[in-house]
Amino acid sequence: MKIEIDENAGFCWGVVRTIEKVEDVLDSNPNSKISILGEIIHNPQEIKRLADKGLRTVSLDDLPKFGENEILIIRAHGEPPSTYKIIDELKIQLIDATCPLVQNLQKLAHKYYETGTQVVIFGKREHPEVIGLRGVCDDKCVVIKSATAALEMVDFTRKTLFISQTTMDGKTFDEIEKNLIEKFKMHSSTDLLSVNKSICRFVSGREENLRKFARENQVIVFVAGKNSSNGKSLCNICLSENSNIHFIETADELEKNWFDGVESVGITGATSTPEWCLNEVKERILHLNK
Repeated sequence: MKIEIDENAGFCWGVVRTIEKVEDVLDSNPNSKISILGEIIHNPQEIKRLADKGLRTVSLDDLPKFGENEILIIRAHGEPPSTYKIIDELKIQLIDATCPLVQNLQKLAHKYYETGTQVVIFGKREHPEVIGLRGVCDDKCVVIKSATAALEMVDFTRKTLFISQTTMDGKTFDEIEKNLIEKFKMHSSTDLLSVNKSICRFVSGREENLRKFARENQVIVFVAGKNSSNGKSLCNICLSENSNIHFIETADELEKNWFDGVESVGITGATSTPEWCLNEVKERILHLNK
């Protein structure tokens, strides 16, 4: 049986940058308490690995308890302005590891919002990245997950900026954009609509290769955290090409009968799935099929 790990799987650049920064802070400050605001990524195994190195995961409610010798890291997803205000008021030592793509998107949304433009975000309202985007717009933006929602919630008589959470599906974004253009044409003018397809290139660029990878293997094992938005999106892309797919979070979930009579297995994952997790799954499959 051939077992192949998707060469395009693994951390995106923004996640790599954040984890490298976290590990550097941990190594450089052995006598300090190092905390991150919210889960660093949507992958329990990587969270545990960093916790074993000393990284604590905290919430906003924990910040007033911070002592003098404690350092707080903001993860790649970013935070709303209200969070920075609390950190500043509490005089907490801060290291900001927000992904530059997310930072630029926040600046763009805030710039348009300040001019009175309606900001429409394709994303999940309670996703950490979207919470940050909502914050820079004083939570007066429109958050949508489908073309139907866009038609119901958008004011087609106002200047509008249409952007996306960086990990959303590109094809759905294109569908919503097409519908928005048609509606603005009907109600007023397409000149009122500005569009920024702010989906991470690492995420959108994977789709074509992922489809090919799914077609080339009899069975696909998709490895990601159960609450990973990117993982669910990419897994659905695989599923559209190959119905013989298993979504798992850890190698412990593998079942021997999945591979009975199978000649080729493809292992892939989300942008929050570490390479060591994919290798662990491969080794476990080899062990199951001895």
